[in-house]
Amino acid sequence: MPSAPPPAPDRGSSADGIVARGLRRTFGSVVAVDDMTFTARPGAVTALVGPNGAGKTTLLLMLAGLLVPDAGSLRVGGHDPVTDGVEARRRTGWMPDVFGTWDSLTAREVLTTFGAAYFVDRDAAAARADELLATVHLTELADAPAHVLSRGQKQRLGLARALVHDPQVLLLDEPASGLDPRSRVDLRVLLRSLAEQGRTVLVSSHVLTELDELADDAVFVSRGRTVRAESVAGAATGLRRWRLQALDAVPLAAFLTQAGVPFEAAADDGSVLVALDGDPSAAALLRDLVLAGVRLVSAAPAGGALEQVYLSLEEERR
Repeated sequence: MPSAPPPAPDRGSSADGIVARGLRRTFGSVVAVDDMTFTARPGAVTALVGPNGAGKTTLLLMLAGLLVPDAGSLRVGGHDPVTDGVEARRRTGWMPDVFGTWDSLTAREVLTTFGAAYFVDRDAAAARADELLATVHLTELADAPAHVLSRGQKQRLGLARALVHDPQVLLLDEPASGLDPRSRVDLRVLLRSLAEQGRTVLVSSHVLTELDELADDAVFVSRGRTVRAESVAGAATGLRRWRLQALDAVPLAAFLTQAGVPFEAAADDGSVLVALDGDPSAAALLRDLVLAGVRLVSAAPAGGALEQVYLSLEEERR
C-alpha cells in the first residue's frame, strides 16, 4: 500500500465524527448492546477494544446503518443512520470482519459495482478502482475472479471496497485479520494517513499491540457496555507492568525487596515483573538500580498500553 487515496473533500464540520449515546440492541432475550456511549473524533483513529461477545460487531452494524438500535441515539458523519440513512451511508465506509461478495466478479468489478451502488460516476468509479487496487497491491489480480483471492488478498480488497466512494467515516472490523506482516504495516500507514486527512477511523481489533502504534484514542467495551474511554497516550501514563532482567537475579530481587517494590517472577531467565505508575516512576527505579550496582540486562513494559488497560479491566470484573 504505497500511498493513500487523495484527501477527502470538505463534507462536514469538525464535529462530524461518530457520536453514540446510550445505544441498546437486543436479539430476543439476548442483550447484545446494553448501554454504549462514546465519541470518535475526526482526524483520529479510535480503537474499539473488548472481548468476544462484548457487542463490538453489533455496535458497528448499527453505526453502518445495517441494524436499528432499540434505544439511544447516534450520529455518523453528522447524520443519523436511522432517520437519514442515505446521507449517513454516503459518508461511511464499512469493512466487515468477513469478506462477502459475488465470487464470479473480478476484483475490479467488485469495486466498480460498489461505486455504482454509491452513485459514483462510471468513469470516476473505474479510475477510483484502478487507484485503490494499486493502493492495496492488487493490480496484478485486478481481472481475476474474487474467489481465487487468498484470505489476506480478500481483506485488502475489502478495504478498497470500503474506500471506493471516498467516505468521511471508516468503520473497520478486524481489518488486519489474515494479512501478512508487510500488509499489516501498510495498513497502519494507510489508516494513519486517512486520519491525518481529517477522516474518522474506528477500528475494532484483538491485536492490541498493533493498535498501540495505530490508534489515538481507545474505547473499551464489555458485556454490551462502554467501560472506559481515553487517549492511547493517556493509557501509557497509568499503572503498567514492567519486565526487569539482570545478569544476576539475586541482587535484583534483594534490591526490590529492600526498596519495598512488589515483584513476581516472570520466567526461568530470572526476570521479574513490577507494577509502576508511569514512565517517571520507571525511570527513577532504573536509575536507583544502576546506582546500587545491579547489572540490568533489559527493562521494558511487559505489554502495550492498551493491552495492560484491557487486562486490568478484565481483572476488575472477575
